[in-house]
Amino acid sequence: MRLLLCTDLDRTLLPNGPQPESEQSRERFSLLVARQEVTLVYVTGRDRSLVQQAIKTFQIPQPDFVIADVGSSIYKISDGDWRHWQEWDEAIGQDWQGKKHADLQASLSGFRDLRLQEYSKQNMHKLSYYVPLYIDHIALIDKISSHLEQQQIHANLVWSVDEQTSKGLLDILPASAGKRQAIEFLMQKLQFDLSETVFAGDSGNDISVMASPIHSVLVANASDDVRQHAIQQADANDQIDSLYIAQGGYLAMNGNYSAGILEGVVHYLPEVEKWLGDDNE
Repeated sequence: MRLLLCTDLDRTLLPNGPQPESEQSRERFSLLVARQEVTLVYVTGRDRSLVQQAIKTFQIPQPDFVIADVGSSIYKISDGDWRHWQEWDEAIGQDWQGKKHADLQASLSGFRDLRLQEYSKQNMHKLSYYVPLYIDHIALIDKISSHLEQQQIHANLVWSVDEQTSKGLLDILPASAGKRQAIEFLMQKLQFDLSETVFAGDSGNDISVMASPIHSVLVANASDDVRQHAIQQADANDQIDSLYIAQGGYLAMNGNYSAGILEGVVHYLPEVEKWLGDDNE
């Protein structure tokens, strides 16, 4: 048996939310991903430098791959060497009809509710904005989508909320980019099937994966809004059996952060539980 374990970082693996973290949960997570049968993938809105910072600050394991920038870039990591996966860039770049980041930004200058995020949060295939939470973001996204379609630009608009700063986040990606699409790309390239893949997340930009056939875990510390939205979307797509909501109680842990990841993995793959024992058989 082998496992492709894909997890979001902030408030999923990283305990940087207001809820408490269970003791030893990260140590148990590290024990699991140290197995040679496990391929670890971080799937995050962070860029490369912020992922590296998180690994150092929170002392989490080095992954095998990083899907960064909300799925608009992929890195393969080997012995500390990060290699940008050019094949992914080529695959998603066609959606923007040869236009670049600056071209799309200029095209959207008339949308006054959009405020460009910092330079470090942009990349070749990711245009990111802050949006006030009082705005009807669904209507705004519809207007932006129509505007881009008129220019034959095929885009994936990803909405989420930064709970710590109470800001809306809008990421504009190529239509074929995103967390789900990048995970499916890795599954294909590494030859993992659905029965061998588990994803864990907590936020709005994780819902595209949670409403898909990919076995997914929503950690217990996720907000009520995200929980309700994830259930609704999974049900609407007839994928409710592929979504697990961590409850807590597994190994006397609370289901938050890495405890929820472990709970979900064992839910889908009960045989993994023997890997979490003290003898690591």
